[in-house]
Amino acid sequence: MSTQRQSLRDRQVASIEKIINLNHEQPKPEPDANGLVPTSNPLLNEDGEPIWKVLVFDNLGRDVISSVLRVQDLRNFGVTIHLNLHAPRHPIPDVPVVYLTAYVNFLTSVPRPLLEDFAALTAQNNTSDKIAQVYDQYLNFVVSEPDLFSLHLKDAYYTLNSAQAADSALEHTIDKVVSGLFSVTVTMGSIPIIRCPKGNAAEIIAQKLDRKLRDHVVNSRDNNLFSSRSSSSASSQTRPVLIILDRNIDLVPMLSHSWTYQALVHDVLGMRLNRITVETVEDGGKVSKRSYDLNSNDFFWARNAGVPFPQVAEDIDAELTKYKDDVAEITSKTGASSLEDLQNDAGTSAQHLKAAITQLPELRDRKAILDMHMNIATALLKGIKERQLDNFYQMEESITRQTKVQILEAINDPEKKNATDKVRAFIIWYLSSENDPSKADMVEYETTLKNAGCDLAPLTYVKKVREITRMTMMASAPSHQPAAQTTPGDLFRGFSSISNRLTDRLKDAGALGGGFENLISGVKNFLPVNKDLTITKIVESLMDPTSSSTSALAKTENYLFFDPRSSSARGTTGNPTGAARLGPDGRPIAGGPTFGQRRQGFAEAVVFTVGGGNMEEYGNLQEWSRKVNQNGAGVKRKVVYGSTELINAESFVNGELKRLGEEG
Repeated sequence: MSTQRQSLRDRQVASIEKIINLNHEQPKPEPDANGLVPTSNPLLNEDGEPIWKVLVFDNLGRDVISSVLRVQDLRNFGVTIHLNLHAPRHPIPDVPVVYLTAYVNFLTSVPRPLLEDFAALTAQNNTSDKIAQVYDQYLNFVVSEPDLFSLHLKDAYYTLNSAQAADSALEHTIDKVVSGLFSVTVTMGSIPIIRCPKGNAAEIIAQKLDRKLRDHVVNSRDNNLFSSRSSSSASSQTRPVLIILDRNIDLVPMLSHSWTYQALVHDVLGMRLNRITVETVEDGGKVSKRSYDLNSNDFFWARNAGVPFPQVAEDIDAELTKYKDDVAEITSKTGASSLEDLQNDAGTSAQHLKAAITQLPELRDRKAILDMHMNIATALLKGIKERQLDNFYQMEESITRQTKVQILEAINDPEKKNATDKVRAFIIWYLSSENDPSKADMVEYETTLKNAGCDLAPLTYVKKVREITRMTMMASAPSHQPAAQTTPGDLFRGFSSISNRLTDRLKDAGALGGGFENLISGVKNFLPVNKDLTITKIVESLMDPTSSSTSALAKTENYLFFDPRSSSARGTTGNPTGAARLGPDGRPIAGGPTFGQRRQGFAEAVVFTVGGGNMEEYGNLQEWSRKVNQNGAGVKRKVVYGSTELINAESFVNGELKRLGEEG
């Protein structure tokens, strides 16, 4: 039996497939050679035919499903129609519709009063006999990547940090976070050890989640959501650790300009729910908008999402060469001049023709994926050049060595036209500087920013939290040697060859700024230096303390420790000094974790940021786990990253930071 680890996305897809199969357990297929888990078979009726269904969902249900399944996947499971619950549905004259049976699935646990209201309404309408099932599914989170999730809570950072937010809004947001994290733990199938820093929203969420998990274990012995997924006697060493962190622990990744494919797509193209809209150039130079979905079957995205952008160009070039060679091999054997001719070819080599036609769907899928990524990469290049993102990224890589003159030059640079990019870079410098700028210097910086058309409201708020962030930031300094950089002639040579092979219209399209070569020219080609972000250092100190730095261990030593399976580990630090801490029930907490428990390692971690997440941190965590696993230390470490909301830097700066700054 395969021991392939299931990702969070695999587990969520399996849960959604179970819903579509009317909550019937289906045999679980083994992962294929690429590690992808094939979809299960649809539920069949007594005659061996699929049971056809109508799927109705609310807005969150739509987002949950659309992030991991496509329309064709739903069709494969017998879903003929999918509708939004809130969309107007007009009757069709003379077409009777009879809903024979309803299977009701709630994304999260439904409060008893609401369930009683639902039961009363069905009884009042004489429809209770139509309800076949009512299930709590614990799926109120959106999975974007194999180990990346979001609770889709808008403006959580603003709500939790605003002095004007009502207590009811704070409590509502915290309860939503607790509910979402409970669903994630149920989906993963194991009760975690919970660690978090003292104070702020992270501690409140950890306390409430600990209580919710603890109550479930005590009160649901006959219907334990975890008993069928993992052993109830599992030791803490085999359980994951859930690390809950406040966003202010490090604001820099929320603002930084990144250089990896995934982070650039999120920043420049505003990817949402794995959907990207880009401008493409059609025949004749006409520019049109086209949307693409990045799904689990996209081999190129799976391999290159966390790769520096210049390497993506080389891989597209290599994949196109491989595709061209495969097509040439097939056409040479069959005598056809192209793939299109194969369908109508009646050549003498029937055996070769049969083999070629069998390979046609796979080749077409590869070609479509490569075409898509070529268009995405072209749109990214255009955005990079227009906003000079390569210069911003290179500046931020050595931000602590930037002088006052260099900072002012960057703000005043007329070629850097995007005001938000300038604000982002300045705030990063401001947060990273060891010493506070003098009052006179700060006035000069702010005047220069204002003259450059920048909104100072985000900076006004950042000034208030700078000291908090400075105390917790642990990002390692990048290497002092400059990143490897090529000459402009070598720049993105992969893209240059692609433009010749894939399509000539990119070269001639005036809409792309005078041609593809002009688009490439002037954009810098370099590889990022290796560095671990603050969140990665925290994760390392809690997952692998023997390899962590002394400074990181010192900052996480007093993190609270919750074990919902333990009667004593309820938010303790193990430090006997100081006043006794009170549990969620108001009683003093006795005992605490031992030194060994606090320094134990974990093979799996779920890292959750309260107030917003970003692709920069997700990519850095995944890179750390790959690096650790490649060193062959024995324990394979996996990290799942989640947040209240995945938000790009522009939305964060011009949204929540701006609103907080305007409050004064």
